[in-house]
Amino acid sequence: MTASSTSSPITYEARSLLCIRDDRVLFEDLSFSINPGQALVLEGRNGSGKTSLLRILCGIRLPESGALLWEGKDIFRLGPEFHEHIAYLGHKDGSKLDLTPLENLRIARGLGKAQAGIDLDDALDQVGLYGFEDIPTRNLSAGQQRRLAIARLLVTDAKLWILDEPFTSLDRKGIEHMERLFEAHLHRGGMAAMTTHHRIGFKDEIQLIRVNLSDR
Repeated sequence: MTASSTSSPITYEARSLLCIRDDRVLFEDLSFSINPGQALVLEGRNGSGKTSLLRILCGIRLPESGALLWEGKDIFRLGPEFHEHIAYLGHKDGSKLDLTPLENLRIARGLGKAQAGIDLDDALDQVGLYGFEDIPTRNLSAGQQRRLAIARLLVTDAKLWILDEPFTSLDRKGIEHMERLFEAHLHRGGMAAMTTHHRIGFKDEIQLIRVNLSDR
């Protein structure tokens, strides 16, 4: 199965991916491309391989066969040069609970290439955590901790956001707010690959590439 667009130069391309888990083929001959301003949305039943595919796209799991090309170059040969372009948000928020939100953002900014011109307090304000910057993260609600995880994306200069159920623990208002942040990232020429059970409601014309792994 192939999902692609010819509207802009290919930046990230998957070719004929095969993934096997516990002797079961999750997907095979899977090909697609993600260009600037596009979001790949992975759909399918539980166990169909959505999280496995995200891990492959991150370069932290090898496919059984196939290739992943970043600007035409194999990501596994690029190594750190590829990883500086991606930011990953998994099921777990990944924040250090004993640190404050502000301290967590300082760490996130130091680990990768920082987003030019963004203030850490402003990043917290963008996700609705203004006034919570100096309290221990463990004292935040589950939804607030998820917002903090998304704020970590904002302080990096990663071009590709890889998101595993990013709207987990968020209420309806929070989901709508985060959708606007994701839209802004795509409008800046960023890209995204995500799994979500939520029906995405981008307001502007954003090109979504939908791949249903249950059809594999």
